[in-house]
Amino acid sequence: MRRISRLTLTSLLTAALPFTASAAISSAAIIASTSSPTCLEYKVVGICYWLLCTPVGCTVKTSTKVRHYIPDAVVSAYANTGENPWTEVSPMGAPNAAAQAGNDGTTNHNAENNIAKFKEADVIGHPGAALFSRFASSFGYSCHGATTPYVPYMLSTLDTLAWRYGVPESVYPEALIPGMREVGGLLSADMWGSVYPRSGFIHQVDDFKAGAVVAQRAGDVTTRVGQPHIYLPMRGLAEPGYWPAGELKEGDASTGKWQQLTPTMSLTCAVFPSPGPNADAVDEAYAWALWRPYSCCQRKGQTFLGSTDFQ
Repeated sequence: MRRISRLTLTSLLTAALPFTASAAISSAAIIASTSSPTCLEYKVVGICYWLLCTPVGCTVKTSTKVRHYIPDAVVSAYANTGENPWTEVSPMGAPNAAAQAGNDGTTNHNAENNIAKFKEADVIGHPGAALFSRFASSFGYSCHGATTPYVPYMLSTLDTLAWRYGVPESVYPEALIPGMREVGGLLSADMWGSVYPRSGFIHQVDDFKAGAVVAQRAGDVTTRVGQPHIYLPMRGLAEPGYWPAGELKEGDASTGKWQQLTPTMSLTCAVFPSPGPNADAVDEAYAWALWRPYSCCQRKGQTFLGSTDFQ
């Protein structure tokens, strides 16, 4: 099994993806960001059993069960409608008859600091599937993700009723009861915001934290089925020897983690609340890659008999 030196990869990424205060990011930079061993988190987790039958009889074969993360989507949260920081896809979220403008609420009062912020959110299939597949394969057998590059799984400009008016989630228990479905928390003195209602409005004076919570909301919607939003679910179908990622849950890295793409590029992944420093973007536009965990094993026979995990 050929492995790539983490130090070498880090050096290459640092050279290819310089840190920048500019919010705009290109597909080329996003594709290069997939070569992150810490985000990949490749592990051998068990053994799969297969029944292989030939004209001379049947035998049980085994294969290694692996688990690793895959960058399924780029999730953007930005203040101005039509100004997704991912330049090549920004026209997808252009203003329309039902979504004309964005940005923060204002009373024109100099001392205001508690007016609701508003952010659009786009969830687009990650463009780096081909490069990531080669990168992950260098560690051994690799799994496939559940998304297609450049496919829009959610565009908040098309989800007007839910995203701009909070209908119907503003009256859900998760939106009304403190402590339910929150990013961070009051007890930890690091409260970023509530996941519900999953709309574009949030009361948060820190713009980076506001963008992160909005991204979490968009990821929460698109990793589930049957939600009261206009979107495509990012859910794969389980197959013999293949276990796709499930629902994203805030603060739980075992369900998914985030790699910051802009306004600064990160070589690692984390969950929200993420450790600082977290810089605000000058144009209030942010983008993260959402990495989700998959498990799989190589097919060695016609019939899958089951698997055994080491833990």
